[in-house]
Amino acid sequence: MNVKSNSKFKVMVSSVFAVCLFAGCKMIDSETVLPFSIVYGSKTAQDKHKSIYITDEEGKRRIRIVGATLSDGYPAVSPSGKQVAFYGKYDNYKTWSIHTVDLDGKNVRRLTDKKLVWDSSPTWSPDNKTIAYAREYRGDDGQFHEEIWLMNADGSNKQQIKALKGSSPEFMPDGRLLYQTKTRPSQINIATIDGTEITQLTNDDSNNYHPKISPDGKHIAYLANRDGSQEVYVMGIDGSNQTRITKNSISEWDPAWSLDGSKVLFSAQNVHGFYDIYKANKYGSEIEKVVENASQAAGLFGVNSPALESLEDKVN
Repeated sequence: MNVKSNSKFKVMVSSVFAVCLFAGCKMIDSETVLPFSIVYGSKTAQDKHKSIYITDEEGKRRIRIVGATLSDGYPAVSPSGKQVAFYGKYDNYKTWSIHTVDLDGKNVRRLTDKKLVWDSSPTWSPDNKTIAYAREYRGDDGQFHEEIWLMNADGSNKQQIKALKGSSPEFMPDGRLLYQTKTRPSQINIATIDGTEITQLTNDDSNNYHPKISPDGKHIAYLANRDGSQEVYVMGIDGSNQTRITKNSISEWDPAWSLDGSKVLFSAQNVHGFYDIYKANKYGSEIEKVVENASQAAGLFGVNSPALESLEDKVN
């Protein structure tokens, strides 16, 4: 009887251990599955042109959302999580237009179609109703124009914010706009949506580009070429504590924020003539590559998370 009991006990312990081990592995797996947090443009072996993708902070899970034109880029996911705004190129890359697409890649809509102008950098208002975007073109006077425009999310009611000359608009949580000025050297400003109140945050002899607000609304990531190379900087929302976080001999582009605001994403050119996306601690340490052959990243903080759950079945 004792031998049989011991045998049964060993079998029971082995079974429990196997179940626990399996459950433990599943728990560890679930902990390592990071949420979708970055949307970006990418060229891959499968894509003839640049398309829009979504991934997690480590670039492990990647889904292609849309490839609508010769080159799709500068994506921005709506706060509702239901749509992505992006630019696409036509006329041998001479016309850039703003589009929207549902998060599942359906219902591509071309919202702007003015020929031989560059419409780019779409950004969503916090209430999902408005898209701001940059328009650049060379006028009949031979001068290069940089303008900021607004339109409804369906493309209707387009209007220029005539008081603002510049590009790279970025909606802030309070509905104001971050942007870079047209004047050279370009500076970072905050303005009301009608352009009547403008606050200048940078004031130096270098060009300051592409401002992006942090998830907590307290910091701004941006680009500047103060030391002979275009690098990523971070400053307070009032322009204080301007800190350089990348230091190398190549130019960085397209800053963005991680979900928790602890890291800044950016692009840097690779040996293949395109770009890779990196992330760095917002204090400038622990730089890591996230995605190869990718650029123009945007963070998904503030986006309705349940709307992203439908993507789980599409993971590559």
